Amino acid sequence: MAYRRRRKARIRPYTFTGGRTRSRHPLMVQTLVSAADPDMTPPRNLMPESQEICRLCAEPRSVAEISAELKIPLGVTQVLLSDLADQGLIYIHPTITGHSPSENQVLERALRGLERLFQ
Repeated sequence: MAYRRRRKARIRPYTFTGGRTRSRHPLMVQTLVSAADPDMTPPRNLMPESQEICRLCAEPRSVAEISAELKIPLGVTQVLLSDLADQGLIYIHPTITGHSPSENQVLERALRGLERLFQ
């Protein structure tokens, strides 16, 4: 019986996404998301998990925080966030990845600043 409950808990979240495992937006664990309109009540036609994401995003939160708060896998959270972004309900903040020269410069300046603080 316990195995059956654990198995349902492990499989069930992927039904939220219709079995999709990839988001259409690049969402890393540190990516911040926020509600497009923090004062808006989430639409009633959304799944309860998506409504809760909208409520959580009244203040900017990371993808990891949302996943942990809802206790659903990161991949499922990313797909749900991507869907909400496509509907215009949440805003995905740009994330510095360190892959472009300008981003590397920003990261290097931040590192030098931190090193000066701790000397």
